[in-house]
Amino acid sequence: MSLHSIRPWREIPRRKSRQIMVGNVPVGGDAPITVQTMTNTLTTDVAATIAQVQAAADAGADIVRVSVPDEASSKALREIVPEVSVPIVADIHFHYKRGIEAAEAGAACLRINPGNIGDEKRVREVIRAARDHNCSIRIGVNAGSLERHLLEKYGEPCPAAMVESGLDHIKILQDNDFHEFKISCKASDVFMAAAAYQQLADATDAPIHLGITEAGGLMSGTIKSAIGLGNLLWSGIGDTVRVSLSADPVEEVKVGYEILKSLGLRHRGVNIISCPSCARQGFDVIKTVETLEKRLEHIKTPMSLSIIGCVVNGPGEALMTDVGFTGGGAGSGMVYLAGKQSHKLGNEGMIDHIVEQVEERAAQLEAEQAKTAAE
Repeated sequence: MSLHSIRPWREIPRRKSRQIMVGNVPVGGDAPITVQTMTNTLTTDVAATIAQVQAAADAGADIVRVSVPDEASSKALREIVPEVSVPIVADIHFHYKRGIEAAEAGAACLRINPGNIGDEKRVREVIRAARDHNCSIRIGVNAGSLERHLLEKYGEPCPAAMVESGLDHIKILQDNDFHEFKISCKASDVFMAAAAYQQLADATDAPIHLGITEAGGLMSGTIKSAIGLGNLLWSGIGDTVRVSLSADPVEEVKVGYEILKSLGLRHRGVNIISCPSCARQGFDVIKTVETLEKRLEHIKTPMSLSIIGCVVNGPGEALMTDVGFTGGGAGSGMVYLAGKQSHKLGNEGMIDHIVEQVEERAAQLEAEQAKTAAE
C-alpha cells in the first residue's frame, strides 16, 4: 500500500493532459513525470556529446536535448542518435531548416521557439518534416524572446504575453492537424514563470514541460528551481521537467529527481534522511552522509536510508526507512532494517557496512518487484 493511499494529505492530483510520445518515452497523461537535461558540448564533437548524453542517462535522464545551431550539428545528429539510449530533442532556434534536417537525422522531438523560428509558412515546413519522421514538437516560449507584436501589445514580457504566444503557436500546429506536441513557457523570474504556467495549464490539455530558465549556478539555481517547479508540481502541473543550471548536466538530472522525490511524484535511488548534526552526534554525520551519497549513486532501486546522529530522533526516523543508522555512545550505534532494530555497529566500519546493507535491501526489493510482476 502506498503512503499516499493511507495519508491523503500527501495526494497531488495531477492535471489531466494528453499523452504524446518522445521517441519511446510517453509524456503526459498518466505517464511518470520525466526528467530532462541538455548537453553543453559542441554538437559537432560527436564523441563528447555522446559521452555527455550517456552520463546524463546513467544519472536517470529520460530525455536529453541537444543544440542544433548549424548544418554541421544536424549532420552530427545522424551519428549521435544511434549511439545513445535516450530520445534526443533537437533544440532549434533561428533557422527552420535545422528543424527539418534534425527530423531527418533521427531526433525524437524538435524544440522550436515561436519568437525565433519565423513565419507560419516556415513552421508548416517543420511540421511536415516532424510528421514524416514520427517526431514530436515542443513549443518553447521564452520570456526573453517573445514576438515583437506581443511586446508592443503588452509593453513588456508578462505571463499573458507568454501564454498568448504559446496558444497562437498551438493553433498553427492544430490547424495543420498536428497534435504530437508539448509546450513550455519559461522565464528566469520565478513569479512570471509560475503565473504563466498556471494560466497555460487552464488554457490547453497539451503536456507541459516545466522549467525556470537561466536559473543560475548549482546552489542558487537549485533553490530557485525548487521553489518555482515545486510550487507548480505540487499543484499538479507538469509532465516533464528540466532544471536549468550553470553546472554539469548530470547535476540538473540529480536536482530534478530530488524535487520529484521530495513531492513523492517520482522515485529513483536512495533517499537519504539525515539530521543537520549537533553536539549530541555520536559520529560525524555531515562527512558520513557526503560519503554515502557518492558510494550509493549506483543504486537505482527506490528506497530510503536514515542517518541520524543521536537517539533523539534516530529511532523514530528509522521506523520509516528501509535501512537506518542511529548514533549512540562509546563509538557505536544501532542499525535498523525495515524499520526494526537489527544490530549494533561500531562507527569505524559503519560506511562499508551501511553500503552493504543498502545493496542487500535493494536486491531484496528488486526480487520482490520481479516476483509481483510475474504473478
